[in-house]
Amino acid sequence: MKEFKVIERFFTQRGQARRDVELNIGDDCALVNPAINKSIAISCDTLVENVHFFADIPAKALGYKSLAVNLSDLAAMGAEPAWMTLAITLPEIDEDWLADFSDGLSEAAQYYGVALVGGDTTRGPKSITITINGQVPTGKALTRGGAKNGDWIYVTGTLGDSALGLDILRGKQNIKGEHGEYFIQRHYYPTPRVLAGQALRSLASSAIDLSDGFVSDIGHILKQSGVGAIVDVTQLPLSVAMQASVDSEQALGYALTGGEDYELLFTVPESQRGALETALAHSGVSFKQVGQVSTGDKLRLLQDGEPFSPQNYGFEHF
Repeated sequence: MKEFKVIERFFTQRGQARRDVELNIGDDCALVNPAINKSIAISCDTLVENVHFFADIPAKALGYKSLAVNLSDLAAMGAEPAWMTLAITLPEIDEDWLADFSDGLSEAAQYYGVALVGGDTTRGPKSITITINGQVPTGKALTRGGAKNGDWIYVTGTLGDSALGLDILRGKQNIKGEHGEYFIQRHYYPTPRVLAGQALRSLASSAIDLSDGFVSDIGHILKQSGVGAIVDVTQLPLSVAMQASVDSEQALGYALTGGEDYELLFTVPESQRGALETALAHSGVSFKQVGQVSTGDKLRLLQDGEPFSPQNYGFEHF
């Protein structure tokens, strides 16, 4: 099957149809019409076989996750998803695999309102690159650089589930039944917190999505904001499945340094704390306070008032 047949069969008219797309797949470029008084948020992620995913990952899960990880970047900026391009490299054409991959991609795109407007296909080692574009009201985007001394630190959802799912797939953990399947699904099908990010635009002083692990990612906020932080590790939110499946030390390790949760970590000034519950009520996600921004430039982890050190520090890309 030739390149253009692959594009026409598996990727044309996939994703959400949007009125702001003037010219879609089929020309040298797509044409889109951004809304007035909106800034364009742009992010790009590449997933490479045997680096970011195993060769035996279900194709539908890979399609879904490829878009979800990009959507999480938009969520961290408070942006509304709009358009994406896809560059896919494959060692050979497998029509069944492509059908499942495009189904997973389309499912996520339809749910979050994203139009697939272009891209590229080529032969080589399997990799997926998505560039996603979103819109955010001008001057309202969340960044990593706004945290101030005294702000409160929150996270959405629960932490560590995806990393434990990865360890099950690696054979490093032997958790069967309902809990084991839950962890694997959290690894394959993360939930980008798009609505929560938009709700935080007028409340949060900084935000980041948790892709590389809590300790690693909060470090980016501290560096960009020029502040320190104190975090009580006993307050980190853990799922019921996590608490039932591993001991407390392992659970904390996963929560602190496990990557690919794609939850939001954000800071909120004291003056905005009371508005959080109302603002996030429609997003369908829980959130929990885990610490406070401090002076200096260090992250201090405490457990029962004593210093706590995790065993590793999150995912490294190189």
